Amino acid sequence: MSMEEITDQEQRRREKLSLLRAAGIDPYPARNQRTHTAKQAIAAFEAGELAADQAVILVGRLVLRRVMGKISFGHIEDSSGRIQVFLRRNDLGEEAYNNLFRKLVDLGDFLQVKGPIFRTKAGEITCNVQEIKLIAKTLHPMPDKWHGVTEDETRFRYRYLDLMTNPDVREIFRIRARVVSGLREYLDNEGFLEVETPILQPIYGGAAAKPFVTHHNQLDQTLYLRISFELYLKRLIVGGFERVYEIGRDFRNEGVSFKHNPEFTQLEFYEAYTDYQGVMRRTEEMVAYVVQKVHGRMRIPYQDGEIDFTPPWPRLPLREAILRASSIDYDQYSEAPALEAIMRERGIEVKPDTPRGKLIDKLLSHYVEPNLIQPTFLVDYPLDISPLAKRSPERVDMVERFEGFAGGMEICNAFSELNDPLDQEERFRMERAMAAAGDEEAHPIDDDFVLALRFGMPPTGGFGMGIDRLTMLLTNQRSIREVILFPHLRQK
Repeated sequence: MSMEEITDQEQRRREKLSLLRAAGIDPYPARNQRTHTAKQAIAAFEAGELAADQAVILVGRLVLRRVMGKISFGHIEDSSGRIQVFLRRNDLGEEAYNNLFRKLVDLGDFLQVKGPIFRTKAGEITCNVQEIKLIAKTLHPMPDKWHGVTEDETRFRYRYLDLMTNPDVREIFRIRARVVSGLREYLDNEGFLEVETPILQPIYGGAAAKPFVTHHNQLDQTLYLRISFELYLKRLIVGGFERVYEIGRDFRNEGVSFKHNPEFTQLEFYEAYTDYQGVMRRTEEMVAYVVQKVHGRMRIPYQDGEIDFTPPWPRLPLREAILRASSIDYDQYSEAPALEAIMRERGIEVKPDTPRGKLIDKLLSHYVEPNLIQPTFLVDYPLDISPLAKRSPERVDMVERFEGFAGGMEICNAFSELNDPLDQEERFRMERAMAAAGDEEAHPIDDDFVLALRFGMPPTGGFGMGIDRLTMLLTNQRSIREVILFPHLRQK
């Protein structure tokens, strides 16, 4: 689809635009009126709230028109839905009916109509139009009214056309809004404080990801778009807040896939005086609250089956999950080269000199994650892929961390937060060594965060969840691009 060239149809619409202005009609008036949405007018009529001769004023886009000589039928659509309109030359007069509606109005134009509501012999609730006004002229023809916009590249690049022609897509984003409001409602009711932390950061951190880099001209300072809120939210725990959360955008300079977009919406919360077990209980409770709010039930359809979000969700140690799925016990391979060798034997492509922690993560994503359809927590992760998590009391090479999975993908990540400043400083040094060895996703040292920990942070549980992925599950979508209004695309 090309938006650059002026087609014959658009040229004809521009000619109509000139005729409208020559006739003294403003095709883009500054004011319009409305007494009811389409849905409100239909509901009021069905409830008997409108007198037989009581006129309502409706506005919307003309999406269907059938002209039959001196009478016409059509549908106008607003954000609430569609309503049929009935127009008659004897009611509107020659000027409004023939010269305006029939000759100068096109499908896609926005109209204001006024008239009483009635039910046709076919049973459809309809507005008997007594007055009509053009309130916005469209210059580009509408997409095919029967087939809409179906090609994905067009849908995502020209999202307004997708929304215009596909009501189901509009419903996805209504559900997304309810997901976000449900998360806020749950956390607010539980005494969490919503806060905002910097998007431009002098040191990025809180996740293993490559950042986007920018430059502040006035300060002559390199800055990074945040990859996480974590280190700033934990500073607030140090400062005396006990429960905080933030919903906002993160930015990661990584590949695009069915579950990855360079910018995405994240929820993170941090709660003092709890640990990863407490956060697990809160997670399943919070997600169940949102699912119930959106769908009114715990079992919802997803792809060819269904997902049951009823708590409690199963807890499974990461090592056990990988061993079950792959017959590889990573505890038997304490060094990366040995683990890399057995993975290559199994046909898993691995970059040379990949750190052991990333090899374990590769085993998880290859063997385990795609099969975790029902909500499941994997718990107890290796230290070397969890630089911000507290060590397990049972094993110094493991941390108290969990990830939540559903629909064959990770939806959340959480842990008992590391609050030992000396341990945290040592972990940062380990990450710096990994960066020196070529790991572009290694965590940089954040001296100010270490300083904050020196002032004392209470035992804390932290949590992060991708709202886009949760929305994918609750709208039965398999691609993240379906739940982001304007996903990132290659340049044309």
